[in-house]
Amino acid sequence: MSEREEEDAQPEPRSLSSVIPAWLPRAYLLAAVTVAGIVITFWGLQKLQGLITVLVVSLFLAFAIEPAVNWLAARGWRRGPATGAVFLIVLVVLVGFVWTMGELVVDQVTALVQNAPQYAEDGVNWINSTFHAELSGDDITKWATEASSTLESYVVGLAGDVWGIGTTAIGVLFQGLGVLLFTYYFAADGPRFRNAVCSVLPPKRQEHVLRAWDIAVEKTGGYLYSRALLALCSTIAHYAAMRVLDIPSAFALALWVGVVSQFIPTVGTYLAGALPVLVALAQSPRTALWILGFIVLYQQFENYVLQPRITATTLDMHPAVAFGAVLAGAALFGATGALLAIPVTASGQAFIGAYIRRYEVQAPTDSMKSQPRQRKSLKERFQRG
Repeated sequence: MSEREEEDAQPEPRSLSSVIPAWLPRAYLLAAVTVAGIVITFWGLQKLQGLITVLVVSLFLAFAIEPAVNWLAARGWRRGPATGAVFLIVLVVLVGFVWTMGELVVDQVTALVQNAPQYAEDGVNWINSTFHAELSGDDITKWATEASSTLESYVVGLAGDVWGIGTTAIGVLFQGLGVLLFTYYFAADGPRFRNAVCSVLPPKRQEHVLRAWDIAVEKTGGYLYSRALLALCSTIAHYAAMRVLDIPSAFALALWVGVVSQFIPTVGTYLAGALPVLVALAQSPRTALWILGFIVLYQQFENYVLQPRITATTLDMHPAVAFGAVLAGAALFGATGALLAIPVTASGQAFIGAYIRRYEVQAPTDSMKSQPRQRKSLKERFQRG
């Protein structure tokens, strides 16, 4: 074969467009756009985290007060004034609670300052008699001086960061005002807002959204009102017990126990019971033991008798599920997630339950019980044969 024939026999080089498939550049472009979209979305969510938190909290607060607003609207009130009336009632309750707690703090601090020398003397005598020590008032004075200097240096350092504290306080204030504003609009314009959301959805999805919305309103409102009723019962019971035991500031302490134990998840019971026990301990160790015993007994009565009856029609949730929901909410979204975990979980549980068909569990019949014996006898026959 000649050189010319060899050159003609060699394959012609293929172009780049014939080597690369036509769909590959579009796939690369689509992947790049997808990644960029995900990055931009996460960046936007991170920047708007504060606003999203305010909107979510406002939405669930609106769900909580909407049953009361609907009740007033059904009796001829316009939704705007009805929402304002509910806001006013809630504001009065909050101001009353804060005012009562403020009086409690002032009274206890005043009593502590007035009785500090007597408390110090009693503490020195108890330490000397119990541990056979030889402490004196000079040792207590020296320790108090050192503690005072440490506290003074801490306060000075805290005052140096007053600009940061003020900025944080202003941010919290603005977030609180934003929550109030959005809550008012969500509650006052609830039906209009619901119709606006559903108007962009197909009819089948509108049905699901409306059902989820109604369940969220029912469960969130039921959670709030059942907790308020439990707090009222707890306040009355603890007030009566503290009056009998002659504990100072009985009403303020009872109100503290009722509100904190019901509205702070998981650790609320322990925080609520610690304060009256400490106040009673300053008066008498025996009184502190009595009030501690009453708090424990009432907690058992509430868990097994009172709470199941009150929450049977409003928030049917197993305590283990509620505890796990609070832990998960706190891990994901902090304090806000812990507060919203129970109503969110209850709403999701009720919504899923509306689409799940449950069947009655059948007890095993005699024929089902005899089947394993029959199989065993056949196996024995086969081994013997």
